[in-house]
Amino acid sequence: MTENTKAKFARLRERMAEQNVDLIALAPSSHMDWLVGFHPMLCERPCLLLIGPEREAFVMPALNAEGSRAETDIAFHVWSDDIGPKEAFLAALADVGATAAKHIGFDETMRIDFAMLLLDALPSAKRSFTDDTLSYLRMRKDEREYAALKKNALIADRAMQAAFKAIQPGMTENELMAIISDHFSSENAPMQFAVVGSGPNGAFPHHHTGDRKLTDGDAIVLDIGGRTDGFPSDITRMAIIGQGPDGYAEIHDIVERAVQAALKAAVPGALARDVDAAARGVITEAGYGEYFVHRTGHGMGIGGHEPPYITASSDTVLAEGMVFSIEPGIYLPGRFGIRLEDIVILRADGAEILSSLPRTVHTA
Repeated sequence: MTENTKAKFARLRERMAEQNVDLIALAPSSHMDWLVGFHPMLCERPCLLLIGPEREAFVMPALNAEGSRAETDIAFHVWSDDIGPKEAFLAALADVGATAAKHIGFDETMRIDFAMLLLDALPSAKRSFTDDTLSYLRMRKDEREYAALKKNALIADRAMQAAFKAIQPGMTENELMAIISDHFSSENAPMQFAVVGSGPNGAFPHHHTGDRKLTDGDAIVLDIGGRTDGFPSDITRMAIIGQGPDGYAEIHDIVERAVQAALKAAVPGALARDVDAAARGVITEAGYGEYFVHRTGHGMGIGGHEPPYITASSDTVLAEGMVFSIEPGIYLPGRFGIRLEDIVILRADGAEILSSLPRTVHTA
């Protein structure tokens, strides 16, 4: 076990004690990745990492055991298809000192059939997700995580600039996406997603990039991200061809002011919903509240979407080290959409933007 992993287990157990949680159960997921640096393949075979007050152990399918052993020295309780997982699970539960656990913290991404092993074994235990334990720790990034996220953000900046240079009337959204993908690949950061929403397609926040041809006067939403060193990127910028659609400049200015309001509100001690309210208030006051149809942001770490979520209903208290997006938008059906997105890390004096690319519209 690396020193970094040992430190994470120590911090997790401190937090478990503070929250009176005496067992954490993780499935193969980003939680497991964060804690131990890998996860076995997720399939229907129960695979769990159980973390008790002093010890930890895996419930490991035999098919995954040999490959996983190269990744960790944590104890394995191996089970095979001809026997089933129950015996190995109960042995692991005893190994970590949790046969009488009173409070289980569940990985919220866990399959229900995995969870049933725990629920059947400990039917009286209090149950919660990892919000106050593992997720709480994951939200607060260290400088190593910051460096990886910053590196990815700058790669995404360059991929966006490659897209800007390539835009021309007559090319399709898919052709532009291929150029973005090629750039990410050239920096060993495979593209994870790309929304290229041109003209009226930009009014769909999660538009599936397609074969529509870019035309003069289009506004184009470019929401892209790649991944390297185990961390992702995520950025949204706008481009127009020629003069762009009628009213574009006014709407872009409103969205930019919403970003600035959210950045100002994003300080340690603020509630996540206050940041959402700051952005949403600008857009609502301008008369476009009904066209801002999603949350203001999402957290980002090894997961592209993770806590904290910057929503109108979130009471999460923002703290130094948290990383999240600020991405308000206005989407006018049948016309165009505008979204401007930056990833920020919260410092003592406010939000530091990871990108170096201005939010001004690119004119092709």
